[in-house]
Amino acid sequence: MHKKRRRILPFVPTEDRATRLKQMASLATALSSSNAEFSNGLTYVTHMAPRSSNQARFEEGGIQVLHKEDKQTMELCRTMQQRGQCPPLLVVFDSREGFTVQADANIKDMTFIAEFAGDVDYLKNRENDDCDCLMTLLLTADPSQRLVICPDKRGNISRFMGGINNHTPDGKKKQNVKCVRYDIDGEIHVLLVACRDIACGEKLYCDYNGQESAYPTHHFL
Repeated sequence: MHKKRRRILPFVPTEDRATRLKQMASLATALSSSNAEFSNGLTYVTHMAPRSSNQARFEEGGIQVLHKEDKQTMELCRTMQQRGQCPPLLVVFDSREGFTVQADANIKDMTFIAEFAGDVDYLKNRENDDCDCLMTLLLTADPSQRLVICPDKRGNISRFMGGINNHTPDGKKKQNVKCVRYDIDGEIHVLLVACRDIACGEKLYCDYNGQESAYPTHHFL
């Protein structure tokens, strides 16, 4: 008996215009304070990794293809975001954790939150990087060709999502968002999806380390 596939759900944007503007302003303030520009996808910058390096066929061991229905959901969410309709999220500054992301409404399990956005670079160029939110993009057999997403200069709300310390049980209990790498039209993208129901007011935490154990999380609270 096959386990039923769980579909990704589109986010439900906030209807109230004033609340929506407050949510957008919180992200704009956080980006400005971090000297970063808004970008809602992957960017390829001169002197970093070219777009041709991000090919799903280079992934060691292969990678899952985003299902047609889930791809339609992602495209719907992108269209809503282009219209100024975003997930009900606030970026809030915390004295201990810095900028954090907080649910501004209840969010259902399996809801699409965002694509992890930023500049694509080779991991070898970022081994001594002090950015605390690098994300694995491509794992190749050749270590010199491995890619990461770097949201330090360009990014979206995913840049401010808290990371869990996945070396402790308490850290793992905090996780309510999962980062999943998918083959989308032959390129790899990282989607952030709610992995349980998230209550209004709850902070969002994901596992930057994913399944690769390539990113240190010991210092996360």
